[in-house]
Amino acid sequence: MTTTTPSRGRRRAPSKMERAAGKAAALQKPRVILALLLLLGLTSVMLLDGYLRSEIGNDSRVRDGAAYDKVPEKILDGGPILTFNNGTAKTQSVPKKTIVLTFDDGPTGEWTPQVLKVLEENDIEATFFMVGSMVSRYPSVVKNLVDQGNEVGIHTFTHVDLSYQSTARLKRELLQTQLALAGAAGVTTTLFRAPYSSEINAVDNYSWPVYQEIGGLGYTSVFVNTDSDDWKKPGVSKIVQWATPKKNKGAIVLMHDAGGDRSQTVKALDTYIKKMKAKGYTFTTVSGAQAKLNQAARASSGAGQAAGAGQRAGQQPPGATGGTSGSGTASGSGTAVKINSAQAAHRTATGTTLYEGKALIWAVAVAEWVVPALSWFLVVVGVAVMGRFGMMLILARRHYRQRNRKRGRGGKFSWGPTVTRPVTVIVPAYNEKECIANTLKSLAKSTHPIEIIVVDDGSEDNTSEIAESLGMPNVRVIRQENAGKPAALNNGVRNASYDIVVMMDGDTVFEPDAVHQLVQPFADPEIGAVAGNAKVGNRNTVIGAWQHIEYVMGFNLDRRMYDLLRCMPTIPGAIGAFRRDAVLEVGGMSEDTLAEDTDITIAMHRAGWRVVYQEHAKAWTEAPGSLKQLWSQRYRWSYGTMQALWKHRKSLTDKGPSGRFGRVGMPLVVLFQIVTPVFAPLIDVFTVYSMIFVDFQAALLAWLAVLAVQLVCAAYAFRLDREKYRYLAMLPLQQLAYRQMMYLVLIHSCVTALTGGRLRWQKLKRTGEVGTPAGVS
Repeated sequence: MTTTTPSRGRRRAPSKMERAAGKAAALQKPRVILALLLLLGLTSVMLLDGYLRSEIGNDSRVRDGAAYDKVPEKILDGGPILTFNNGTAKTQSVPKKTIVLTFDDGPTGEWTPQVLKVLEENDIEATFFMVGSMVSRYPSVVKNLVDQGNEVGIHTFTHVDLSYQSTARLKRELLQTQLALAGAAGVTTTLFRAPYSSEINAVDNYSWPVYQEIGGLGYTSVFVNTDSDDWKKPGVSKIVQWATPKKNKGAIVLMHDAGGDRSQTVKALDTYIKKMKAKGYTFTTVSGAQAKLNQAARASSGAGQAAGAGQRAGQQPPGATGGTSGSGTASGSGTAVKINSAQAAHRTATGTTLYEGKALIWAVAVAEWVVPALSWFLVVVGVAVMGRFGMMLILARRHYRQRNRKRGRGGKFSWGPTVTRPVTVIVPAYNEKECIANTLKSLAKSTHPIEIIVVDDGSEDNTSEIAESLGMPNVRVIRQENAGKPAALNNGVRNASYDIVVMMDGDTVFEPDAVHQLVQPFADPEIGAVAGNAKVGNRNTVIGAWQHIEYVMGFNLDRRMYDLLRCMPTIPGAIGAFRRDAVLEVGGMSEDTLAEDTDITIAMHRAGWRVVYQEHAKAWTEAPGSLKQLWSQRYRWSYGTMQALWKHRKSLTDKGPSGRFGRVGMPLVVLFQIVTPVFAPLIDVFTVYSMIFVDFQAALLAWLAVLAVQLVCAAYAFRLDREKYRYLAMLPLQQLAYRQMMYLVLIHSCVTALTGGRLRWQKLKRTGEVGTPAGVS
């Protein structure tokens, strides 16, 4: 007995193009996410760098001359060390013949190490009030400073006048600096000095609440009572004189290890230390001075407990975690840091504080490397862009004068004897029912004898029926299963009756003399292919106008330049002509890439044929009418161009014509069509960044200057092609929107190439609105 399994029908195996489409769809989302992450990372790095350099969130206001009637007199008349115990303010003065050397605004990579060297040579310690942003930029200097036995204090993260800031901003300034210290040296601190502060009698009604808030957080505020005024650069002798306390009093002396040229400070420091030691003075840190005061207090009262850095046991500022007051060890970057009385204000950074601090230091290191690198890239890109504009203008003018000369040396320009023999026009068509009739009717008006072959690439509409219904005697319709545009073109080439073949798109409309003009260069036997002048027909929309400007500039500047340099990279699919034998010689239109027009053009160069541009052969094409279609088209173009360049990369080392293109044409294409556009967004990113955070007027003027250069180039291109200038009014908007989209498309294509993705052929929706050339305004 035989059992038959009912047939369920065989599932058709997916085609190669369908498999590629599936893979592209699967990879699409991760690529977009990757691109967005890269953009987010770049933005974050720039914002961090701007914050570190006080370009973001900078507040340069400094309060002066405010009233002080709300400040207790005992504070105004007190010593330079201010502490709070359960809300009660207390001041302390430095013991007699004791100097606390303090340095503000650092660290720096240049002056702080020189200061440390002088301190080490004289065997003394000092207290450094550091700006958090500088700490994060020079962590190794801070680590060496702490290891040498010096003490650190907070001078805010961005050096702002805290009397103008909110409580949230104040706490953020303190915490961020604590994190920077933790990441750099593995410690936090309880010492604080406000930017723009001086002697304690300068505390006013606005700054006093700030000190109360800071004291409540567990910080000791440190003022000065002897200012060297070294920032004025008065000379070594004046710095020494102004830093010397009067009448053997103790003092907290202010100097600077940042904020400009500190060579006088470094020179004066050694002289000053030796002079004061000779007078019997001793040097210590803020904590060291407090320890002396506490020791004296215990000796006189016989009671009391050391407060370490002036704080009650267990009272610690936010972020100042771990460790003990007075002794112990603090681990920074995995290395034990000895804590003594001179560093009693230090706390061991542990747990979250330590790891967040290290993360901050790492992020700043990345920003410190990335942003300067991007700045150099910006310079290179800017020079390349300006150089490209200059090169295009010069060579385009030379090309125009050469092709349009009527007299002079060499006489009137001519390709040679007029080409009058018939040629074959190949029209690949896939679902072109809206356009095919206009296309064929325009060819019917051709002033040159032609044979028209319409290759229907498996259309699902009635494209071929429309072509046949026109009843044109010189039109042949060839039907094939859907195999893609390259296969359709190859089919047309094989069936061509003549030795010159003209290739066009199924949505393109030729001017009556377009074919005749296009084939004239073939009078020169060295020429194997000719690029025509494609123009946007549907230019009366915003998107169409943007593309119109791009086409006019591309064909009248770029292609003229490439033609003069003999390295034309692309024969446009909308209008191009080839010697049939040359096409067959290079293997026909290849399916290896999505830019078959670029692929075959490079192949023609490598085979020794000349490829030229004929600006008088004009065709009108329907450009994408929506942003989605435009993205799809340009995505395929840019990705296909990369494929073609990679395919022909061996031309870089070839000899002869192939090597010429590889060493002249390919670098130009890579530089001007890939590298420069990929990094060109840096110009816009830095421009926006500068407008918002640096200097709006200067950045705007720079942007307008670049726009003016582009406007000059565009106007010249329009003049060469006798186009109406009114469309140039769309150029500023094109620079703000359209150009950014093209950059994103290219970056997307680069990500696709790097991730090994594949794209399928994408059919654009046509409207058939491009009719005869006379109907295009």
